[in-house]
Amino acid sequence: MVDHETWTARQDRTEVTVDGHELEVAYYESGPEHEEIDGDGEWPDEPPVVFLHGIPTWSFLWRDVAPAIAEDRRVIAPDLAGYGNSAMHDGFDRSIRAQEAMLDDLLDGLVDGPVTLVAHDIGGGVALRYAADNPDAVDQLVLSNAVCYDSWPVEFINDLGLPSTIAELGAEGVEAKLDYAFGEGLYGDDPNPEFLEGMKAPWDSEQARVSLSRNAVATNTSHTTEIDYGAITAETLLLWGDDDVLQPVSYAERLAEDLQDAQLSRLSEAFHWVVEDRTESYRHRLRSFLAEGEP
Repeated sequence: MVDHETWTARQDRTEVTVDGHELEVAYYESGPEHEEIDGDGEWPDEPPVVFLHGIPTWSFLWRDVAPAIAEDRRVIAPDLAGYGNSAMHDGFDRSIRAQEAMLDDLLDGLVDGPVTLVAHDIGGGVALRYAADNPDAVDQLVLSNAVCYDSWPVEFINDLGLPSTIAELGAEGVEAKLDYAFGEGLYGDDPNPEFLEGMKAPWDSEQARVSLSRNAVATNTSHTTEIDYGAITAETLLLWGDDDVLQPVSYAERLAEDLQDAQLSRLSEAFHWVVEDRTESYRHRLRSFLAEGEP
């Protein structure tokens, strides 16, 4: 288990350009020890695995998955712009269109060649856009309870997108909203305190709460309805929490029909935070797909 402070200390920082704005992006990066590869400090030949979170989470979502994958593969898990330990100041777009541009510039600086994308929630929307716009750049694609088509936004996020709501709620009210979101989004009744505290940690300042509101108001359905889903050529796994009411499995079934090479793997007893609900099964099926193309 890794707490949020340890995860933060493990992150690196870089700058990306999005719509002319220079933004700092924090990211977790790991992989097999360089000495065990070839002694030259090179990463493995396989495409790196890039993990993308959603709203209102951050890369800490992957704390029990990314390090396990890093035993065999290079992994990169960024905080989206406006989230986690990435830039939160006001004055830039947080939409998934802008997050796709962030991802493009980030990978341009870190990676030489194709990648595998593993994505949840709005991170899934970012991954779908990137895979459709850059089909040769994505080797494999894993989507979990991802926004797509017209499946979003949801009422909870819409409410947070109103600046007046954030102001009226104040720090305690926003924390209560987050407690509800992270608690109700799990299958079990008692959230892991480490998960709950870790997910809330980045939003504990006035600047962060404003950023959360900007992130919420940037949820634009048009950015997923305009995707050319048929252009996505990556081998795709839809690793979906079966009991989610926010991003129902019916949308995964639709993706399975529209994507060129997709298979659906359902995880029972899992709501929206499927990575937290079924961590061990999620890790197992993900590792199997990455290695063998089958969950």
